[in-house]
Amino acid sequence: MISFKQLQVFASIAHHGSLGVAAEELFLSKGALSQALGELERQLGHPVFDRVHPHLKLNEQGRLLQPLAEEVLSRITDIEHLFDEQGAPSGSLRLGASQTIGNYLLPKLLAQQPELQAKVKITNTHYLCGMLLRFELDMALIEGESFHPDLVTQHWLTDEMLIIAPTTHPLAGKQTLSLPQLQQYNWVLREPLSGNREQFERDIAPHIGALGQLLELNTLESVIQAVEQGLGLAFVSKRAVSDRLTYGRLVALDVNTHLSRTLKLVWHKQKYHSALLRRFITLCQQQGQD
Repeated sequence: MISFKQLQVFASIAHHGSLGVAAEELFLSKGALSQALGELERQLGHPVFDRVHPHLKLNEQGRLLQPLAEEVLSRITDIEHLFDEQGAPSGSLRLGASQTIGNYLLPKLLAQQPELQAKVKITNTHYLCGMLLRFELDMALIEGESFHPDLVTQHWLTDEMLIIAPTTHPLAGKQTLSLPQLQQYNWVLREPLSGNREQFERDIAPHIGALGQLLELNTLESVIQAVEQGLGLAFVSKRAVSDRLTYGRLVALDVNTHLSRTLKLVWHKQKYHSALLRRFITLCQQQGQD
């Protein structure tokens, strides 16, 4: 009979790709993990990892097992906390967030559920979707687009976007501009495959034409600070720069165009929604209705 321990060992190794890291997470020796994994594979009649020294990589059988093992472990956690006196599910979630969300929205959400333990990965949409596909995250909150058939996407919030400039920029005092008037000016952009960059290239760049010098940075805060230092224009969320606009450290250019995007909740379609995950999704949805 397959045991809870064997599934724990399998899920941890699948997540980390390493016996050593999984052993630290589960407080077991590498020998104990190797033995539990071997017993699981013998009972299944198939190996679930390819041994690519020094890592273990899920094979086809392992990828079939992973969502089922994750569901069993999550259901057991739900049972353990079913009769908790406080009435609210507890435990830990593995969350991913794009940079605007991770820096400016997610802290508020987590503060509404202080009993929640969370491990949060903040990176761009492309990498977050990859992590979801490998079951390395329970859920992600993204700014870009996800078209993978194995991912479920739910619209969450509308996010207003701005083109910002340093206060000393030649366009800073203009009342109304058109996008073509921004050609030949320098830009500070997020890295390729980020949701922000994808939207810029889809909705902004084609209307501008020739761009000046481009500076690519992989964090939102570094983009904003680069604009403050006069290195170019940038395309960012209003949520990220509202304070700087209020205090006159940056200006928003009026390009006579409404710029927005939809922030989304996304998870793997085979991901079991534990009580804790369901509660967190409800919190997100409630914020979206405010």
